Amino acid sequence: MKPFLILQLRPETEVSDSEYKAFLEKGALSEAETHRIRLDQEPVPDHLNLTDYAGVIVGGGPGCVSDAPETKSDIDRQIKNGVMDLMPAIISRDIPFMGCCYGIGILANYLGAPVSKERYGEPVGAAECIVTPEGRNDPLLGGLPQEFTAFVGHKEAVQALPDGCAHLLSSPACPYQMIRYGQNAYATQFHPEADGHVFELRIEIYKEMGYFPPEDADRLIALCHSEDVHVPEQILRNFVAAYRDR
Repeated sequence: MKPFLILQLRPETEVSDSEYKAFLEKGALSEAETHRIRLDQEPVPDHLNLTDYAGVIVGGGPGCVSDAPETKSDIDRQIKNGVMDLMPAIISRDIPFMGCCYGIGILANYLGAPVSKERYGEPVGAAECIVTPEGRNDPLLGGLPQEFTAFVGHKEAVQALPDGCAHLLSSPACPYQMIRYGQNAYATQFHPEADGHVFELRIEIYKEMGYFPPEDADRLIALCHSEDVHVPEQILRNFVAAYRDR
């Protein structure tokens, strides 16, 4: 079996490790079945060949795709460029791709669709996701309920469906919660790997980064633990199951 390439964008080690562990647990993967690269610490190797992998999974991060280049730190630029440099091969070869949160911005931006903070940002918490007519026929959503909750928290969002994309999931506040390009390139605005414990750590670490007033942290942690969020992990598990023997 080929491993999955997991690209992580979080400069905070504790959060990055937690995210990686969540990808393993919720995706039913072992460490031996993955190749993990923290883009804040190392570039994508020049010799990397995407055909050596079953698929690519991209995590989230505190940066924003739409931020002006001159406002980005060196690490932010390194992270974005590391993912964007792989997109031509991923799209042209229809390589299995699952972009989570930041990943939907990367996919939409590469395809020429607007990504910005103009509309559709969502506060930290649980959002109601709704399967679209196109989504009902997608194999990653097979067997899932028509509506379910997922953890979100994002300043920017896709403003219009990229040309050639299928619209799979929507929500009242953010219409583009999950999209697919071609047959194999997926992206979600929500976090399919996250549960209440995963989000608790992110709330603690990112409470000074403008997602919410810092004094709301305890309330948001309690809210996340009270939510019944378990369906989104099945999407991640379905992605892994669909491509692990490719």
